[in-house]
Amino acid sequence: MMLRPMDRGDRWIREKAVASLDPVQVETTLVQLGEKWPANAVPLVDVVEQFPLGETALVHLLAVSSICAARLRRNPETLLWLHQPEVCLAARGYAEMLNELRSVSGDSISAEKFGALRFWKGREMTRVALRELANVAPLEETTAELSQVAEICIRRVFEHWNAEFRQRHGSPDAEFAILALGKLGGGELNHSSDVDLLFLYSDEGQLSPHLSYHEFFNRLAKKILETFSIPHPEGSLFRVDLRLRPEGSAGPLARSLESMENYYAGFGETWERLALIKARGIGGSRELAYEFLRQHQPFIYPKSPTPDLLDEIANIKRRIERDVVGHDELERDVKLGRGGIREIEFVVQALQLIHGARHAFLQEASTLKALRGLRQLDLLPGDEVLTLDKAYRFLRRVEHRLQIEAEQQTHTVPREPEALRRLALSLRFSSGERFTLALQEKMRSVRSIFERVISKTHEEPVKIDLGIFRDQKRAAKGLADLAQGPASFHIAPRTRQIFRKLRPVLLEWLAKAADPDATLNQLVRFVEAYGLRSLLFELLVTNPRLLELLVKIFDASRFASELLIRRPHLLEEITRREQLDRPIALEEHLRRLASLDLSQVDLDPVRAYRQTQLLRILLRDVLGLANLSESQADLSSLAEACLIFMTKLLGSEQLTIIALGKFGGREISYGADLDILFVGEDIRSAQNLVVTMAQPSAEGNIWALDARLRPEGEKGPLVCSLEAYQSYYAGRAQPWELQALTRARAVTGPLQSEFIEMAKRVWRDAGQHVDLRFRIDDMLKRIRRERGSRSDFLDFKTGIGGIIEGEFLVQALQMRESIWEPTWKRAVDRLCESGRLTDSETANLKDAYSFLRRCESVLRRYDNKTVSAFSSDADEQRKAAIRLGYEEFDVFRERYLDARQTINALYDGLVRDALD
Repeated sequence: MMLRPMDRGDRWIREKAVASLDPVQVETTLVQLGEKWPANAVPLVDVVEQFPLGETALVHLLAVSSICAARLRRNPETLLWLHQPEVCLAARGYAEMLNELRSVSGDSISAEKFGALRFWKGREMTRVALRELANVAPLEETTAELSQVAEICIRRVFEHWNAEFRQRHGSPDAEFAILALGKLGGGELNHSSDVDLLFLYSDEGQLSPHLSYHEFFNRLAKKILETFSIPHPEGSLFRVDLRLRPEGSAGPLARSLESMENYYAGFGETWERLALIKARGIGGSRELAYEFLRQHQPFIYPKSPTPDLLDEIANIKRRIERDVVGHDELERDVKLGRGGIREIEFVVQALQLIHGARHAFLQEASTLKALRGLRQLDLLPGDEVLTLDKAYRFLRRVEHRLQIEAEQQTHTVPREPEALRRLALSLRFSSGERFTLALQEKMRSVRSIFERVISKTHEEPVKIDLGIFRDQKRAAKGLADLAQGPASFHIAPRTRQIFRKLRPVLLEWLAKAADPDATLNQLVRFVEAYGLRSLLFELLVTNPRLLELLVKIFDASRFASELLIRRPHLLEEITRREQLDRPIALEEHLRRLASLDLSQVDLDPVRAYRQTQLLRILLRDVLGLANLSESQADLSSLAEACLIFMTKLLGSEQLTIIALGKFGGREISYGADLDILFVGEDIRSAQNLVVTMAQPSAEGNIWALDARLRPEGEKGPLVCSLEAYQSYYAGRAQPWELQALTRARAVTGPLQSEFIEMAKRVWRDAGQHVDLRFRIDDMLKRIRRERGSRSDFLDFKTGIGGIIEGEFLVQALQMRESIWEPTWKRAVDRLCESGRLTDSETANLKDAYSFLRRCESVLRRYDNKTVSAFSSDADEQRKAAIRLGYEEFDVFRERYLDARQTINALYDGLVRDALD
């Protein structure tokens, strides 16, 4: 018969114990195992001495882990289980662990407060600890297995209570998901980690008159937490920590997807970004977990991180050292101390936040995998990556040794010499002193890299000078509203901190505005309408160009301001780079309009499209991305596309539409109606088109059409046949009506070429009339008399030397020279080519006319309405000058007078004198 330890007396036990790091614990454990050893089992001596991982490994486990030793004493069968080579020689996958749990728990995993699950968890934890102490499992393998154990526990508890609750209360029409954060999220759990979780459900709703989805899922979450916190003879499951959830301990245990989005968008802080880097779905609906991560990717990995990101992370670390660790433990806390694990994580996560949006390869929850990504992308020097990798592995091994002892959450190296010696020997150091030197070297190397990568600079607060505002009290309130929000609205400290950095830049731009008071007011309204204040401020801080755009657009156009305030999402839609880089051609507008989902009953999508494109054109104009001619052509293409699209939508293709005026020349400005003629027979279609396009809604109208240039004006029929036009122009047309044909251009319809050929004939005949100069001059005087303003100086359109005079000058020369060209600028060029204008006359005329059209454009874009004269109010004149780019009003005034005088002088010399 084989001798058992007790048969040999104390000698065999004493030999094993004396050679260990904790003789008392080893001796006690072996004695108690011998007393409880199953009679029909392999002898304990054989199990110990023939252990698959070696006798030394098993004794080492008994010496350094009181909790594992206690488990074996309580249940010797666990040692027999560990003795099987297939159990302890190789790592175990998720499926293997799950099958083992099923064999242990049988049909009911929840019996006796999940006793079988607790037993299984303890056994697996012991197996993982044994393999790590035997030095057969690398760090990644150990942390992955520990994470799998936790995931299985969480899923089994959730699945039980989820089924129980649905049977008891009914099933909500909503999904539930559990997301892991922290080390569990990264698949890098240690031997005594809390498991950081988020509970999430997909939709709000009502399960019964007395039970909402919110209440159902929060009760479920509470039950899960209770299960994990209940004490049990087989030991605990895991400590669950929900403090990383929105609003921390003050927030509900579970939130809906929409509630999560609102929180992170409005209140999310930098530390929450860091936490969500490691977010991973581990239970419940995979689809819901995926949707959460997809929805929050812009928050986790911002495209433009704020400049103070590194400073914030440095501040977080300083607070941890001051408030959590304390000065005396900074060199001994391997997790939170100076140069500890957390500093490695912060370096990696900071670089992930900065570069993750551009490099999906970095969107990785595992610290070691992310480190490899930083090396491969050359975002961290190779030697530093190697240093951090080695230090991380070393510090995690130390952390694990500290925790394996009793599975307590400790990270502090002991001061007591004997405890330090045992720790050092367990890590294969010859002495406590050698271990301490190695630890200090590793932590110093980490600290050096942390200090290089993570910024520690602080900006001094900037004093606020409100001298640029007329109403300084109101401006101060506006700035406070931006920082604090309405009294009933909670603003996160992070958001206020970002605004403090934003404020001086904002004030710089406001100082350049024509009306800082009104611009600030519009900005406050926009921020309140935008809603996602934190994300917006971060976007503005990291993208000063966008802040410049907002200030300029709010100053330049009340119309655009109101549109953005009503529809804040347009900001992101329009400022995508490709939207502002170029104009949009007629054909592209037509393709986009054709893709809209609409009917003749609801045309709001067309109106909204027109508004969006107007805003795009305004932004290009205000930012100087398009000159005057480009903006006019862009507006004209949009107008023409809307007109053609609506003609087809309303079934009016048999109408021929002719553009006149600035629409004909593709030179319309903001707020312009479209001058047109209808050719054909279908009066009802024309009436329907005019009414439908002018019909307003909350999205504005599509475009107002003006057909008053038709035969007999407003007294005549809206639609005339080609023959009727020919007869009218040949006999009854007024000279100005023939002159108006200078800008005739076919837009759509079957009679386009026929009308244009007829128009050219009658127009050329009119151009050869002996009193052409008198007819044009007479019409100019009539316009001034009937449409001019009281002040000729302020009237840049109809006044002497104004826009119309410049147009009549060119039209008179075109008609005399038979140069058919609807576009004013191209007509001037052709007159120069023909010798009718000299090079200097051409340059002076273009320069003066373009300046006046620019004045018109700047005034019209403010309200997107027709404006033909400057205000008589001196302050409004000053604002207009600033919006035109003139800091000194006198310089603007001189430029304005010079333009008017240039056009008038050329008109007198080229029309009145030359055509006499």
